[in-house]
Formats: sequence, structure tokens, C-alpha cells
Amino acid sequence: MDGMPLPAADERQTLIEFLRFNQNAFFAVAYGLTDEQARSKPSVSALSIGGLVKHAADVQRSWMERVKAAPDSPPRDERPFDKQVADYEDQYLMRDDETLDELLDKLRAQNEDTLRIFADADLDTQVPVPHDVPWFPQDLDFWNVRWVAMHIVEELTRHAGHCDIIRESIDGATMYELMAGTLGWPETDWVKPWRKSA
Repeated sequence: MDGMPLPAADERQTLIEFLRFNQNAFFAVAYGLTDEQARSKPSVSALSIGGLVKHAADVQRSWMERVKAAPDSPPRDERPFDKQVADYEDQYLMRDDETLDELLDKLRAQNEDTLRIFADADLDTQVPVPHDVPWFPQDLDFWNVRWVAMHIVEELTRHAGHCDIIRESIDGATMYELMAGTLGWPETDWVKPWRKSA
């Protein structure tokens, strides 16, 4: 992970580099946390870093199911609505039976799958808009794979920002010092790599 997305020669590689950069932000923001800290909700938000790591994997998984099924829709979820809602709410929650390492491993595997799919997919393929989701447009029938890539960049960026605030509320650590710690950057007047205090 570099401090910025890497330059790229074409549209596809630019999408992939921005995806990769935002995927990796979750590993930096979780760096050095205990399970208890990752599960904590120290800000006014009900979100935790562990829950957002879990959501980052799941939101990519669900969109990749749509890309793989395109131009058709993936199989419809026929479970009762309350079960679907319970699963959706669980995406944002790091349960007591989950560890941060496990959630990061799942995110790492999903990140690789997402990048592999976008490396091969036709960016112009139409992806059906699910009209049963109330916040999606009802007057639009298709996005394309290119739009899905940008939407995932937007999702990951927003939630990495949530994680930044939560992490700073936990122990004062900020993104560049966390990145410096994970990547072994040398200490400078600008940034000091994060180290766990004794």
C-alpha cells in the first residue's frame, strides 16, 4: 500500500488502483487494535471498526454477485424479509464470536476476488438495478460494470472515513501514522509511524 493510488495508463487500471487503495485503508485503520477495541463504539455512531471491516467485505461480495450474473440479475433471495434484515444488520456488527483477524482475512480474500473480477469484466456490461431496494432509482433499469466499480470506490471511501473517526476516538491514531506503521515508513517531521504505547 502506497500513500496514494498508483498512476495508471488506462481506465481499467485506474479503477483497480483506486479500489486497491481504498480496500487497503481498512487494514491500516485496524492496525494494532485488539478485538475489544475493534468491537468498541467510542463515538456518537453505532459503528465499530470491526463492523465496518465486515461490511466492506460484504458490500463487495454482494456487488460482485451482481457483476458475475450480469446482464442478468443474481438469484433472488427468497428468505423471509425479517431474515434478510437481520443479515443486513449483522453486516455492521462485530459479534463476540468473531475476531478482528478473522474479519480481516475475509476482507483480504474478498478484496482479491473483487480486483480479479474487475480485471476481466467488460466495463460496459449492463448490471440490472435492483428495484426492490428503496434507495436505488426506480426510473433506471441498468447500471454498467464501470458504475459498479465507482460505487464500490465510493462505499469503501465513505466507510474508511468512518473508521478514521472511530480509530481516532479509540486511541488518537490517524491514518498517515497508521499507514507509516504498517508500511515501515521512516519517521520524519511530517509523520511518525504509529506504535502501540506501553
